[in-house]
Amino acid sequence: MASPLFRKLPARYAGLIMPLVLSVLMTFVVSAIATLRSLGPSPAFVAMWPTAWALSWVVAFPTLLLVLPLVRRIVGLVVEPPGR
Repeated sequence: MASPLFRKLPARYAGLIMPLVLSVLMTFVVSAIATLRSLGPSPAFVAMWPTAWALSWVVAFPTLLLVLPLVRRIVGLVVEPPGR
């Protein structure tokens, strides 16, 4: 049951929300690792990481939207469909 403060989006938005969440989480982790490796655990890391994350997300989200259909086709070629 949905909370009165939080309503779920209609199912038709799943194709946009999935790459949105995936891109946020993946760029968060990858940009943290790359920035930490580059700058080390320092105040510079804390200052630079949000910018690095934002830039990587701006690239990753539209890229995911573009390549997701191709990825689905490739997965369909290598994975058995359900029920076989």
